[in-house]
Amino acid sequence: MRINMTGRIHSIESCGTVDGPGIRLVVFMQGCPMRCLYCHNPDTWEVNAGKEITVREILIEYEKNKAFYTGGGITVTGGEPLLQTEFVTELFKAAKDKNIHTCLDTSGITFSKGKTEVFDKLTEVTDLVLLDIKHIDDDEHKKLTGCSNKAVLDFAEYLDSKEVPTWIRHVAVPGITIDNRYLYELGLFIGRLKNVKALDVLPYHTMGMHKYKTLGIEYPLKGIPAAEKQDAAEARRIIIKGIKDKRNK
Repeated sequence: MRINMTGRIHSIESCGTVDGPGIRLVVFMQGCPMRCLYCHNPDTWEVNAGKEITVREILIEYEKNKAFYTGGGITVTGGEPLLQTEFVTELFKAAKDKNIHTCLDTSGITFSKGKTEVFDKLTEVTDLVLLDIKHIDDDEHKKLTGCSNKAVLDFAEYLDSKEVPTWIRHVAVPGITIDNRYLYELGLFIGRLKNVKALDVLPYHTMGMHKYKTLGIEYPLKGIPAAEKQDAAEARRIIIKGIKDKRNK
Protein backbone atom coordinates (compact mmCIF):
# COMPACT_ATOMS: atom_id res chain seq x y z
CA MET A 1 0.00 0.00 0.00
CA ARG A 2 1.40 3.36 -1.06
CA ILE A 3 -0.34 6.12 0.85
CA ASN A 4 1.97 8.76 -0.61
CA MET A 5 1.02 7.90 -4.20
CA THR A 6 -0.39 10.93 -5.99
CA GLY A 7 -3.38 11.20 -8.28
CA ARG A 8 -4.80 14.12 -10.21
CA ILE A 9 -8.22 15.26 -9.03
CA HIS A 10 -10.70 17.96 -9.95
CA SER A 11 -12.28 18.42 -6.52
CA ILE A 12 -13.60 16.74 -3.38
CA GLU A 13 -17.16 16.90 -2.04
CA SER A 14 -17.24 16.30 1.69
CA CYS A 15 -20.86 15.22 2.11
CA GLY A 16 -22.21 13.60 -1.06
CA THR A 17 -25.63 11.94 -0.87
CA VAL A 18 -26.22 10.69 -4.44
CA ASP A 19 -23.03 8.75 -5.17
CA GLY A 20 -23.61 5.49 -3.36
CA PRO A 21 -25.19 4.50 -0.03
CA GLY A 22 -25.20 6.90 2.90
CA ILE A 23 -23.28 10.16 3.22
CA ARG A 24 -19.94 9.94 1.43
CA LEU A 25 -16.68 11.67 0.70
CA VAL A 26 -16.75 12.03 -3.09
CA VAL A 27 -13.48 12.37 -4.99
CA PHE A 28 -13.82 13.76 -8.54
CA MET A 29 -10.87 12.51 -10.59
CA GLN A 30 -9.46 14.65 -13.40
CA GLY A 31 -9.50 13.51 -17.02
CA CYS A 32 -12.00 11.75 -19.26
CA PRO A 33 -11.71 10.19 -22.74
CA MET A 34 -15.43 10.53 -23.45
CA ARG A 35 -17.23 13.64 -24.63
CA CYS A 36 -20.82 12.93 -23.62
CA LEU A 37 -23.16 15.47 -25.17
CA TYR A 38 -24.98 15.92 -21.86
CA CYS A 39 -21.85 16.04 -19.66
CA HIS A 40 -22.27 18.59 -16.87
CA ASN A 41 -18.60 18.48 -15.81
CA PRO A 42 -16.63 19.52 -18.93
CA ASP A 43 -14.04 21.02 -16.58
CA THR A 44 -12.99 17.44 -15.69
CA TRP A 45 -12.10 16.45 -19.28
CA GLU A 46 -8.52 17.69 -19.52
CA VAL A 47 -6.15 15.01 -18.24
CA ASN A 48 -3.37 17.36 -17.10
CA ALA A 49 -5.59 19.90 -15.35
CA GLY A 50 -6.79 19.81 -11.74
CA LYS A 51 -4.45 19.28 -8.81
CA GLU A 52 -2.29 16.49 -7.46
CA ILE A 53 -3.20 14.86 -4.15
CA THR A 54 -1.97 11.84 -2.20
CA VAL A 55 -3.89 8.86 -0.87
CA ARG A 56 -2.91 10.05 2.62
CA GLU A 57 -4.42 13.50 2.05
CA ILE A 58 -7.75 12.02 0.94
CA LEU A 59 -7.91 9.83 4.03
CA ILE A 60 -7.21 12.88 6.18
CA GLU A 61 -10.17 14.62 4.51
CA TYR A 62 -12.31 11.58 5.31
CA GLU A 63 -11.26 11.59 8.96
CA LYS A 64 -12.31 15.25 9.35
CA ASN A 65 -15.98 14.30 8.91
CA LYS A 66 -15.82 10.62 9.84
CA ALA A 67 -18.74 10.94 12.26
CA PHE A 68 -21.07 11.85 9.38
CA TYR A 69 -20.13 8.88 7.21
CA THR A 70 -21.93 6.16 9.19
CA GLY A 71 -23.48 3.95 6.53
CA GLY A 72 -21.47 5.78 3.88
CA GLY A 73 -17.84 5.78 2.77
CA ILE A 74 -15.66 7.00 -0.09
CA THR A 75 -16.81 7.28 -3.71
CA VAL A 76 -14.38 7.95 -6.55
CA THR A 77 -15.98 9.46 -9.64
CA GLY A 78 -14.92 11.85 -12.38
CA GLY A 79 -14.09 12.59 -15.03
CA GLU A 80 -13.25 8.94 -15.56
CA PRO A 81 -11.50 7.38 -12.54
CA LEU A 82 -10.30 4.36 -14.52
CA LEU A 83 -7.79 6.64 -16.27
CA GLN A 84 -5.99 6.52 -12.91
CA THR A 85 -6.72 2.93 -11.94
CA GLU A 86 -3.49 2.41 -10.00
CA PHE A 87 -4.15 5.43 -7.79
CA VAL A 88 -7.76 4.46 -7.15
CA THR A 89 -6.64 0.93 -6.25
CA GLU A 90 -4.15 2.26 -3.70
CA LEU A 91 -6.77 4.61 -2.25
CA PHE A 92 -9.27 1.78 -1.90
CA LYS A 93 -6.66 -0.52 -0.34
CA ALA A 94 -5.95 2.13 2.28
CA ALA A 95 -9.67 2.70 2.82
CA LYS A 96 -10.37 -1.01 3.31
CA ASP A 97 -7.58 -1.16 5.92
CA LYS A 98 -9.68 1.38 7.85
CA ASN A 99 -12.94 -0.51 7.18
CA ILE A 100 -14.24 2.28 4.91
CA HIS A 101 -16.85 1.34 2.29
CA THR A 102 -15.49 1.92 -1.23
CA CYS A 103 -17.53 2.85 -4.29
CA LEU A 104 -16.38 3.38 -7.88
CA ASP A 105 -18.50 5.52 -10.23
CA THR A 106 -17.35 4.78 -13.79
CA SER A 107 -18.35 4.31 -17.42
CA GLY A 108 -15.93 1.38 -17.73
CA ILE A 109 -14.68 2.90 -20.99
CA THR A 110 -11.01 2.02 -20.41
CA PHE A 111 -11.64 -1.68 -19.70
CA SER A 112 -9.68 -4.20 -21.75
CA LYS A 113 -10.18 -7.96 -21.67
CA GLY A 114 -6.46 -8.35 -22.27
CA LYS A 115 -5.49 -6.42 -19.12
CA THR A 116 -7.85 -7.84 -16.52
CA GLU A 117 -5.10 -8.22 -13.90
CA VAL A 118 -5.17 -4.43 -13.38
CA PHE A 119 -8.92 -4.51 -12.82
CA ASP A 120 -8.69 -7.64 -10.65
CA LYS A 121 -6.58 -5.69 -8.16
CA LEU A 122 -9.07 -2.84 -8.13
CA THR A 123 -12.23 -4.92 -7.80
CA GLU A 124 -10.73 -6.86 -4.89
CA VAL A 125 -10.97 -3.66 -2.81
CA THR A 126 -14.15 -2.25 -4.35
CA ASP A 127 -17.40 -2.77 -2.43
CA LEU A 128 -19.72 -1.26 -5.03
CA VAL A 129 -19.59 -0.08 -8.64
CA LEU A 130 -21.91 2.56 -10.09
CA LEU A 131 -21.74 1.74 -13.79
CA ASP A 132 -22.95 4.37 -16.25
CA ILE A 133 -24.28 2.80 -19.43
CA LYS A 134 -24.81 5.78 -21.70
CA HIS A 135 -26.50 3.95 -24.61
CA ILE A 136 -27.03 0.28 -25.43
CA ASP A 137 -26.68 0.77 -29.20
CA ASP A 138 -23.05 1.07 -30.30
CA ASP A 139 -23.65 3.53 -33.15
CA GLU A 140 -25.82 5.74 -30.95
CA HIS A 141 -23.26 5.47 -28.15
CA LYS A 142 -20.59 6.77 -30.54
CA LYS A 143 -22.80 9.72 -31.48
CA LEU A 144 -23.51 10.46 -27.83
CA THR A 145 -20.03 10.03 -26.34
CA GLY A 146 -17.52 9.82 -29.19
CA CYS A 147 -16.65 6.25 -28.15
CA SER A 148 -17.84 2.70 -28.77
CA ASN A 149 -19.77 1.02 -25.97
CA LYS A 150 -17.95 -2.31 -26.40
CA ALA A 151 -15.58 -1.74 -23.46
CA VAL A 152 -18.49 -0.58 -21.30
CA LEU A 153 -20.54 -3.73 -21.92
CA ASP A 154 -17.44 -5.91 -21.54
CA PHE A 155 -16.78 -4.27 -18.19
CA ALA A 156 -20.37 -4.92 -17.09
CA GLU A 157 -19.92 -8.60 -17.89
CA TYR A 158 -16.53 -8.66 -16.17
CA LEU A 159 -18.06 -7.22 -12.98
CA ASP A 160 -20.73 -9.90 -13.17
CA SER A 161 -18.10 -12.64 -13.48
CA LYS A 162 -16.33 -11.20 -10.41
CA GLU A 163 -19.62 -10.91 -8.50
CA VAL A 164 -18.97 -7.24 -7.75
CA PRO A 165 -22.19 -5.56 -6.54
CA THR A 166 -23.21 -3.05 -9.20
CA TRP A 167 -25.77 -0.29 -9.61
CA ILE A 168 -26.57 0.59 -13.22
CA ARG A 169 -27.04 4.25 -14.06
CA HIS A 170 -28.64 5.60 -17.24
CA VAL A 171 -29.51 9.17 -18.19
CA ALA A 172 -32.89 9.80 -19.84
CA VAL A 173 -32.37 12.41 -22.57
CA PRO A 174 -35.32 13.51 -24.75
CA GLY A 175 -34.81 12.44 -28.37
CA ILE A 176 -31.54 10.62 -27.62
CA THR A 177 -31.83 7.91 -24.98
CA ILE A 178 -35.58 8.12 -24.44
CA ASP A 179 -36.46 5.52 -27.06
CA ASN A 180 -38.60 2.52 -26.18
CA ARG A 181 -36.66 0.06 -28.34
CA TYR A 182 -33.26 1.01 -26.97
CA LEU A 183 -34.53 1.15 -23.38
CA TYR A 184 -35.99 -2.34 -23.71
CA GLU A 185 -32.74 -3.62 -25.25
CA LEU A 186 -30.84 -2.12 -22.32
CA GLY A 187 -33.15 -4.04 -20.00
CA LEU A 188 -32.48 -7.29 -21.88
CA PHE A 189 -28.75 -6.74 -21.44
CA ILE A 190 -29.01 -5.93 -17.74
CA GLY A 191 -31.23 -8.99 -17.31
CA ARG A 192 -28.21 -11.17 -18.14
CA LEU A 193 -26.26 -9.82 -15.17
CA LYS A 194 -26.65 -11.46 -11.76
CA ASN A 195 -24.67 -8.83 -9.82
CA VAL A 196 -26.93 -5.81 -10.47
CA LYS A 197 -28.46 -4.59 -7.22
CA ALA A 198 -30.13 -1.36 -8.37
CA LEU A 199 -31.10 0.68 -11.42
CA ASP A 200 -31.01 4.48 -11.38
CA VAL A 201 -32.53 6.29 -14.35
CA LEU A 202 -31.64 9.95 -14.06
CA PRO A 203 -33.48 12.76 -15.88
CA TYR A 204 -31.23 14.85 -18.13
CA HIS A 205 -30.77 18.39 -16.82
CA THR A 206 -29.22 21.57 -18.18
CA MET A 207 -27.54 22.81 -15.00
CA GLY A 208 -24.08 22.44 -16.53
CA MET A 209 -24.68 24.94 -19.35
CA HIS A 210 -22.98 27.78 -17.47
CA LYS A 211 -19.74 25.78 -17.27
CA TYR A 212 -19.61 25.50 -21.06
CA LYS A 213 -20.08 29.25 -21.36
CA THR A 214 -17.32 29.87 -18.81
CA LEU A 215 -14.97 27.52 -20.68
CA GLY A 216 -15.86 29.05 -24.05
CA ILE A 217 -17.34 25.77 -25.34
CA GLU A 218 -20.57 25.59 -27.29
CA TYR A 219 -23.19 23.58 -25.41
CA PRO A 220 -23.89 20.47 -27.57
CA LEU A 221 -27.53 19.97 -26.55
CA LYS A 222 -28.67 23.56 -26.78
CA GLY A 223 -32.41 23.53 -27.35
CA ILE A 224 -32.95 20.05 -25.90
CA PRO A 225 -35.31 20.43 -22.92
CA ALA A 226 -34.54 18.91 -19.55
CA ALA A 227 -36.29 15.61 -18.93
CA GLU A 228 -39.09 15.49 -16.39
CA LYS A 229 -39.12 13.07 -13.47
CA GLN A 230 -41.98 11.20 -15.09
CA ASP A 231 -39.87 10.76 -18.26
CA ALA A 232 -37.18 9.03 -16.23
CA ALA A 233 -39.76 6.96 -14.37
CA GLU A 234 -41.28 5.75 -17.64
CA ALA A 235 -37.84 4.98 -19.09
CA ARG A 236 -37.06 2.97 -15.98
CA ARG A 237 -40.34 1.05 -16.32
CA ILE A 238 -39.41 -0.02 -19.86
CA ILE A 239 -35.90 -1.07 -18.82
CA ILE A 240 -37.34 -3.09 -15.93
CA LYS A 241 -39.70 -4.83 -18.35
CA GLY A 242 -36.72 -5.88 -20.45
CA ILE A 243 -34.91 -7.14 -17.36
CA LYS A 244 -37.91 -9.20 -16.24
CA ASP A 245 -38.53 -10.59 -19.73
CA LYS A 246 -34.89 -11.71 -19.98
CA ARG A 247 -34.89 -13.34 -16.57
CA ASN A 248 -38.22 -15.07 -17.12
CA LYS A 249 -37.05 -16.82 -20.29
